[in-house]
Amino acid sequence: MESQADEDLDALREASDRDAELAARFERHRDRLLRMVDLRMDPALRQRIGASDVLQETWVEVNDRIADWLADPRMPFFVWVRFLAAQRLQKLRRFHVATKKRSVGKQVGLGAFANATSVALADRLIVSGVSPSGAAVGAEMRLQLEEALEGMKPQDREVLVLRHFEQLSNNEVAQELGINVPAASRRYRRALGRLRDVLESS
Repeated sequence: MESQADEDLDALREASDRDAELAARFERHRDRLLRMVDLRMDPALRQRIGASDVLQETWVEVNDRIADWLADPRMPFFVWVRFLAAQRLQKLRRFHVATKKRSVGKQVGLGAFANATSVALADRLIVSGVSPSGAAVGAEMRLQLEEALEGMKPQDREVLVLRHFEQLSNNEVAQELGINVPAASRRYRRALGRLRDVLESS
């Protein structure tokens, strides 16, 4: 079965109106890109621009560089666009807030481009229903989740973020991190299991 990445590549190469097709392909991935930007945006930067502004600047770069990608598509279209969006977010952060104090909260590294606080990640995990009961949780459990996130190996944590928050497929996660698909799956199960153990023991 043909993958989504191959569909993007073939559609762009075969399009009679490449500009229109590129816009349609970018729009198809907009929601996932917005999730990535929203999760990784520094709170200080959020006071100045929105996630949609980051994507607008990313779109300009995608449009400018699409010919290069089509000539040598070393990664799937979505992974490539996500990479450009993450780079753009990091550039904007350096421009707007690099000289300012880091946002309050413990920092959890999320790859080469941006960080998020463990407080924010714990809140999102609770809201998204990782808790088996889905019930509201108290401050003690939030602290336990934050500590569990900080205690994970960086790549395990990143797999959790990519799969659970950004909703990348296991294949896309493997592509993004440069690991094989079974390894990506194992890391995700291990990270998610650790968080569930925290919730179920509370």
